[in-house]
Amino acid sequence: MTRALVTGATSGLGREAAVQLARRGWRVAVSGRREPELRETARLVKEAGGEPLVLLGSVTDPVSVKAHYALIEKAWGGIDYALLNAGVGDMMDAADEFSTESIKWTFDANVFGVCHWIEAVLPGMKTRKSGVIAGVASLAGFRGLPKSGPYSASKAALITLLESVRIDLRGTGVDVVTVCPGFVRSEMTARNEVESMPFLMETPDGVAAMLAGVDARRRIVHFPWQLSYASKYFLPMIPDFLYEPLAQKFAHKRKKKPSAR
Repeated sequence: MTRALVTGATSGLGREAAVQLARRGWRVAVSGRREPELRETARLVKEAGGEPLVLLGSVTDPVSVKAHYALIEKAWGGIDYALLNAGVGDMMDAADEFSTESIKWTFDANVFGVCHWIEAVLPGMKTRKSGVIAGVASLAGFRGLPKSGPYSASKAALITLLESVRIDLRGTGVDVVTVCPGFVRSEMTARNEVESMPFLMETPDGVAAMLAGVDARRRIVHFPWQLSYASKYFLPMIPDFLYEPLAQKFAHKRKKKPSAR
């Protein structure tokens, strides 16, 4: 029976991913900071036919992550499939208030939270010469978006980090997949005060696309295609002198409160 880990499993993409993996009859360890929501996810995993394991805590705490992995080792003997989805997002308008603290907070969850879990699961996967690590980045990581400096920068760092790790692990039997979603309905996208979110996907559809890409061991999974091809291929080609005023014109207004997957 495949042993899976899903971080950021209290809501949104993480919860739906845990449920969809459970429908395969997998064991699914669910990680998150909010206990009632996390236990609800575990209940849904069990109802879907999976075997849940609750890991209450933050990916930003390396001691907690090591303890959680020890619990997984004790219960199941290791992990085959790690979906590192936990992340945060918040607005920072540099023109009004540039906040180093906001940037550190975002990187701590979106980059170092992934690092903590890679460090935990990788030795066992290398020993078994099998496993997949999927890190959830974002289409926002392909170019700096207005009022989203910390988020865009953290996702760009994660994309590059996972690419390097993927190269280093070639031939080891461990696959590394980078997931770059566009707009998928979740707590995080619910905070966007915009007239429209182009090609917004419903959560089950977005998660199905994500898992299909991970199952196929694609290097980068990006969706929906209409938005992802524009973000990954077209936007990086626009000269800075055109991109910057265009991005400013269509700057998204978002609520100033932190959110997390």
